[in-house]
Amino acid sequence: MDTLQRFETVNDYNIFNNHETLHPLVSVVDLSKAAPRQGSRMYFGLYTIFLKDVNCGDLVYGRHTYDYQEGTLVFMAPGQVAGVSSNGATYQPKGFALVFHPDLIHGTSLGRHIHEYTFFGYQSYEALHLSARERQLVLDCFAKIEFELQHAIDKHSKKLIVATIELFLGYCSRFYDRQFITRETVHKGILERFETLLNAYFQSDKPQTTGLPTVAFCAAELNLSANYFGDLIKKETGKTAQEYIQTKLIDLAKERLFDPGKSISQIAYELGFTYPQHFNRLFRQRVGQSPNEYRTLQYK
Repeated sequence: MDTLQRFETVNDYNIFNNHETLHPLVSVVDLSKAAPRQGSRMYFGLYTIFLKDVNCGDLVYGRHTYDYQEGTLVFMAPGQVAGVSSNGATYQPKGFALVFHPDLIHGTSLGRHIHEYTFFGYQSYEALHLSARERQLVLDCFAKIEFELQHAIDKHSKKLIVATIELFLGYCSRFYDRQFITRETVHKGILERFETLLNAYFQSDKPQTTGLPTVAFCAAELNLSANYFGDLIKKETGKTAQEYIQTKLIDLAKERLFDPGKSISQIAYELGFTYPQHFNRLFRQRVGQSPNEYRTLQYK
């Protein structure tokens, strides 16, 4: 997989897959019509969604055991690199790809809200595994986009295509909510491991040497992407991962404030704050009192 294929435009990707370009900013590609090829790495300057049939080669996004065998969706935002490993052998790609350039959604509702579809930042092993009915619904959305592409571009084309993509992504959000539930066995223990991780972190010297634990750090320690980890914690607790970390910080701070031998600045440093005023600000936001006010009330 030494070769890096770059796809900056929709036409670039269409050419690679022997697909006609019907619109310069969006395409639905039937990968089975592409020429057989060997593995390579691919850079995408486009939003790209693969509907991959699980028995059609080894897309590096998603080589773990699948919950559902009908298909898998993988989402990539512009600037990401994917790879296909064929171990030197020629293979025939299968499945479909929806690709669209960021310019397609500028100035639209989807353009304003695309960041809310956090699964574009998930890792390969966090792909969306579809049931048969879900896969058919995805194909229906793709067919509606293709229907528009097969007609001459007019003043309605962009609105209808973007609306269908937004509808499709909305369904994917629902499907991921389902997956968080149906993959409960896979996710079981993540919250407990998160809590253990935070306890170990604050019992070590890492707060003083590294600073406050970040969501990205915790996700990496748990072998998850930051987006997937954040969404999972939100589903489990109703809090964002950042809020969960801050709750742990405040609980530890309250406990240490009972030690009269420690100054507020010392406690802030022990917890990983570089500046005591940042600790004071967070504590007041979360508790409604300054650390010093909280300490004083406890000794009355």
